[in-house]
Amino acid sequence: MKTYDNLVDAINDLKASGYTTDFNLAFDQITCADTGICLLPSQFEIVAHHRFEGDTDPSNSSVLYVIESLDHTMKGILINAYGMYSDSLSDEMIGKLSVHER
Repeated sequence: MKTYDNLVDAINDLKASGYTTDFNLAFDQITCADTGICLLPSQFEIVAHHRFEGDTDPSNSSVLYVIESLDHTMKGILINAYGMYSDSLSDEMIGKLSVHER
């Protein structure tokens, strides 16, 4: 798995590699605001993940998930905080995000 020094470099490289969809978390699915498409945990795979921590503030932490839909029509990224700033999620979504990589 490729490593990145910072979140911006990771985003730019992944977008250049075809991971162009910006996914957002919703309680039990991920969504794409541009298209309105929603994917349930059973409809996508997390192919990689990268953790980043702020240089001066450990609470400024995030995880970047590299995601592909199982039907191979969507490739994108999802950025989420972890720790006390993470989003509220369903048990199924928590399980999916904990797997991290295939």
